[in-house]
Amino acid sequence: MKGMIKTGLLVLGTLIVQLGYGQVVNKTESYKKTNAEWSKILSPEVYEVARLKGTERPGSSAFEHSKEVGTYYCAVCGNALFKSDTKFDSGCGWPSFYEPLSKKSIVYHTDKSHGMVRTEVVCGRCDSHLGHVFKDGPPPTGLRYCINGVVLDFAKAQTAEKKYNKQQTAKSGS
Repeated sequence: MKGMIKTGLLVLGTLIVQLGYGQVVNKTESYKKTNAEWSKILSPEVYEVARLKGTERPGSSAFEHSKEVGTYYCAVCGNALFKSDTKFDSGCGWPSFYEPLSKKSIVYHTDKSHGMVRTEVVCGRCDSHLGHVFKDGPPPTGLRYCINGVVLDFAKAQTAEKKYNKQQTAKSGS
């Protein structure tokens, strides 16, 4: 038990250092496109948030109060971002999570816009703006990833599992 607590604190400490200094974590393969190219591919709502760092209206996301079990993906590139079991009701008006799916799912940047300093979170694959992370979340991390729902895509657990199994079968040639 003590080992688990120490490990959890070590991970949390690492996250705080990364968040405090806006360091970039390891990234997966990048999707490099110009904003002109993205504007032709994405809907105007997704483009505004993902590429221009906009914010959707609070309370407008269908995902804010969703209790479905599954995985949340980047709506721009399909990168897996959050598991539904890390989602919680923060009352902030946007879907909130206390932990990303993996260290490679999310990249952190210091955001000094609007007269304040925050930590922006972007997709680890395509660099799309997702939202911000704050240090006022629930245990076990104490973090609140406040994410614009318009840049999220969701796959129910059963659908995601079927897709995964199909991919594994194709890879093995069975």
